[in-house]
Amino acid sequence: MTTKLPQPDTLPEDCRPRTLMVHGGTRRSGFEETSEAMFLTSGFVYDSAEEAENAFANEGSRFVYSRFRNPTVAMFEDRLAAYEGYERCFGTASGMAAVFAAVMGQLKAGDRIVASRALFGSCLYIVKEIAPRFGIETVLVDGTDNAQWAEALSRPADMVFLESPSNPCLDVVDLKTVVKLAKAAGAKVVVDNVFATPVLQRLKPLGVDVTVYSATKHIDGQGRCLGGAILCDAEIAAKLGLFLRHTGPSMSPFNAWVLLKGLETLELRVKSQCDSALAVATALEESASAARVRYPGLKSHPQHDLAIRQMAAGGTLICFDVVPRDGETEKQAAYRVMNALRVVKISNNLGDSKSLITHPATTTHQRLTDEERATLGILPGTVRLSVGLEDPADLITDLTRALSAS
Repeated sequence: MTTKLPQPDTLPEDCRPRTLMVHGGTRRSGFEETSEAMFLTSGFVYDSAEEAENAFANEGSRFVYSRFRNPTVAMFEDRLAAYEGYERCFGTASGMAAVFAAVMGQLKAGDRIVASRALFGSCLYIVKEIAPRFGIETVLVDGTDNAQWAEALSRPADMVFLESPSNPCLDVVDLKTVVKLAKAAGAKVVVDNVFATPVLQRLKPLGVDVTVYSATKHIDGQGRCLGGAILCDAEIAAKLGLFLRHTGPSMSPFNAWVLLKGLETLELRVKSQCDSALAVATALEESASAARVRYPGLKSHPQHDLAIRQMAAGGTLICFDVVPRDGETEKQAAYRVMNALRVVKISNNLGDSKSLITHPATTTHQRLTDEERATLGILPGTVRLSVGLEDPADLITDLTRALSAS
């Protein structure tokens, strides 16, 4: 007997993205369940040795091992791919597993990667430390400077890697210009879209070849599990699929089920968080105790005009510097405010339903040198605020009290 794969629900072709986030990719078992089924299994059985041989000879004809294909993970992958408009999505164990596979799964010795300098610390480690070990040349540029991109891409390159907005100072990269320059140089473009989320920034229409996410962040958005995602076309998927199959950074079926539930409410949560973030950023900008408030939705942001062209809203993250008092260092000022918060919690995570704050210089970007942090705008008094789903008035009150605390 040949086992047939359950087919995804058939939806009208004109369904809008928000509907796809609820129904896309759903496969029902013979029980016709309403909620997606959770297939907590490592492997699958066959009715005969011949069927097992056929399954391995005909890739994708059925599920054979959850390290590289699982029904629940496949539902998550298909749903996110449908929403984004890419041909394929791969779920991974974490966001960093997605970044590592998307970068190293495509490059080889002698290749050249051009990357924005403003990256999350672990992403910077991959392109700056790991890639060169394998004979890959890495060139770092100021992502907000198109002239630096043009110079770096004036000769052939194999990959461009960036994040926009950046972590933690929310620099915005001119994606259309960078993609055009990258294509002329022969490079594939990989973008970490975690700060903007798929709700606010659609990268496929801009010509981005590969989009990566830490699904741990907004996609789950409730602090429950880890996960990552890589989205790409079929040609790149053929290469990345082999890399992922043989190296095994697999997404747990349980986590995939949790993330499917997160996708259903992603638009509602992100849009609400963006509204609150704008209100909080505006209040912070008016405070004498906060300086250099960075939020793409504010007119004071250096790339505000670009941000509102590329993004549907300003996002859920805010970055600002705490103004020190007499006799207080910048770091002490930041700690004083963070420790005085009652509603906002201290955590290095982001994109959560709970508002979270962190001190990048001593957490997410701790391993950078003082000079590297200064170049990126990460000062001793800089804090990053991830705005959640609380009432924005309560967040503003909490921050105002903390900024004035003794």
